[in-house]
Amino acid sequence: MIMTGTTVNAAAIVCGSLVGVKGGHLLSEKVRGTIMAGLGLAVLLIGAQLALKSSQVMIVIGSLIGGGIIGELLGIEARLEAIGELLGRRFKGSGKVAEGFVTATLLYCVGAMAIMGSLQDGLGGRPEILYAKAALDGIASVALASTLGIGVLFSALPLFAYQGGITLCATAAQQILTPPVVQEMNAVGGLLIVAIALDMLGIKRLPVGNLLPAVFLAPPLMMIFASH
Repeated sequence: MIMTGTTVNAAAIVCGSLVGVKGGHLLSEKVRGTIMAGLGLAVLLIGAQLALKSSQVMIVIGSLIGGGIIGELLGIEARLEAIGELLGRRFKGSGKVAEGFVTATLLYCVGAMAIMGSLQDGLGGRPEILYAKAALDGIASVALASTLGIGVLFSALPLFAYQGGITLCATAAQQILTPPVVQEMNAVGGLLIVAIALDMLGIKRLPVGNLLPAVFLAPPLMMIFASH
């Protein structure tokens, strides 16, 4: 049944977050810091692997520049943070709600598994990719929620909307989303995941939210320039 993969993915995040929030006090601050460092390194590896698969570097560059401009005009990063702050006031004392919401939302929504899994689900295949992603996100949610609080749980909502939207549009876009196009979309997403990892590791915070439109600029740029 369509949307099953995304539903399971969102449920895994909710369950993992609840476990992390309830059991987080059992972990010392040092242990939580080590877990976050390990998770950050793993995210860095995943992002780098995806980014290095690009065969059209100029498409990736163009997507990032154009997507960044669009994101800045729309103020995506500020809107995400505003939602997080609203949740923070509602659940005051529950942890770094805003940071948890924004970090988890970007982490779970950007990347190859979110895109490819949603396409697989929408095109009628068994959503095995999203089932695997659900397991990974559930485990990550335990670690993130133990450190960043209940805001991680609410990332299940934008994930459901994001992946569900891709799933519902997949059939109509079947002829456009060829393997080369998806490869470049994944490469752009991989670089954004690298940016998320840098923030998680405390190295540098980048406006990843405002760069999200770059993922969706890759298909039209491929159609226009890839054959030239």
